[in-house]
Amino acid sequence: MPRALLLTGDAAEELDTMYPYYRVQEGGWDVDVSSRTMRDVQLVIHEFDPNSDAYVEKNGRKLPVDVPWAEVDVERYDALIIPGGRAPEWIRVDADVRRITEHFFARNLPIALVCHGAQVPAVYGLLKGRRTACFPPITGDMENAGATVIDAPDVVDGNLVSCRGWPDMPQFGRAMMELFAKSVSSASA
Repeated sequence: MPRALLLTGDAAEELDTMYPYYRVQEGGWDVDVSSRTMRDVQLVIHEFDPNSDAYVEKNGRKLPVDVPWAEVDVERYDALIIPGGRAPEWIRVDADVRRITEHFFARNLPIALVCHGAQVPAVYGLLKGRRTACFPPITGDMENAGATVIDAPDVVDGNLVSCRGWPDMPQFGRAMMELFAKSVSSASA
């Protein structure tokens, strides 16, 4: 059975995290959640409030962790998922997060980026020359990292699938599973 690694941390957006987490399982994949420690990750809920210039945030569910970043054996996994929220801005400074992310890019394995999740590979220079979607306010960051930002709910560029955020999940989920399935069938051929 193929296995995906979901790379996350506290303040990951709940829908950005839970939708792909369940969608890959629905598609017949195992998925392991990885964070800095084995402590449950505190997810957050981002809502858009007409009385606020930015999204508002409240605590969401807790997500159990299967493996800490330092113990991830990247060879066990067929795909990587990096959800959005505020987690990407701080997890990207960890050496093991870099090791893990670079492995998937170097081996051309499927990578799913949701919302702010694009911040992780961008800081390592991995999006240079790539097309990606992202949460619109970080478009400049992605362009400064050398990416071309596409304003669409399901951007596929080779082994990379991305979206702007949780409102894109229906289109993104389909594109993600098509990319993941294509990768597994190519590997077994």
